[in-house]
Amino acid sequence: MKDFRDLKIWGRSHQLTLQVYKLTRSFPKEEMYGLVSQMRRSASSVPTNIAEGCGRNTDADFARFLDASMGSASELDYQLILSRDLAYLSLDAYETINTELVEIKKMLNAFIQKLRASR
Repeated sequence: MKDFRDLKIWGRSHQLTLQVYKLTRSFPKEEMYGLVSQMRRSASSVPTNIAEGCGRNTDADFARFLDASMGSASELDYQLILSRDLAYLSLDAYETINTELVEIKKMLNAFIQKLRASR
């Protein structure tokens, strides 16, 4: 069993989640149970699945949870685009958070490949 707190990918995805929570505070109130809720769930699902995968017994199991993290990151990717296009996010805020999300997705992909290659 690995300690998820030791993983750089977990730390960065946790920080991204905190950023999403902060950014969505300024969204319109009517989005609280719509887009805000979806974005927060997508963002928090990334580090949550990494943490859960760390508790699994095999690299194959861990890789499956990282796949779920990647899916959630992709959901968030679209939700950020939508937020930008609806003018809920400034272009600068979008670019900053999207750059970090792209890096996290690259890290997830590399980690998944590494786990699958070790089989």
